[in-house]
Amino acid sequence: MSEMMIFWLVVLIVAVVIEAATLGLATIWFAGGALIAILATMLHAPIWLQILIFLVVSILLLVFTRPIAVKYFNINRVRTNAEGLVGKQAIVLTDIDNLQAVGTVTVNGQEWSARSFDDKVRIKAGAVVDVQAINGVRLIVKANAQMKDFLEEAKAEPQSVLQDEV
Repeated sequence: MSEMMIFWLVVLIVAVVIEAATLGLATIWFAGGALIAILATMLHAPIWLQILIFLVVSILLLVFTRPIAVKYFNINRVRTNAEGLVGKQAIVLTDIDNLQAVGTVTVNGQEWSARSFDDKVRIKAGAVVDVQAINGVRLIVKANAQMKDFLEEAKAEPQSVLQDEV
């Protein structure tokens, strides 16, 4: 066995071990490139050609097969905890007012701080809202189209000016 054959076998084994440890589709492309480089070594290709073949095959595998693999890799992955709340409906427990930084909702039996998706809209208690996103420990919610009775535009209240007494 030649030195280059051993080198490509080591590259192949290391890439496969890293892939098995991470399960993140990180190095499998290089394992494919190393496998083809081993075949080139068996055909007595020069070292520069083996390296070129390794790089070209690895890049081609990465570019053409990664999007397909990523699409199907996590197909059965179940979203957990907060990640699974996006897209769900929640019920407003206390009025949501972004200007006053108040509001809570309940979703899946859990109480969450909430803010309106639109800063200008206040959402009254009892409204049904859709969870749009999560920002830290707060749900960003948007009122359902059917819940217009529970919405009101936030109006800037005039500031009272204190005057010194004479």
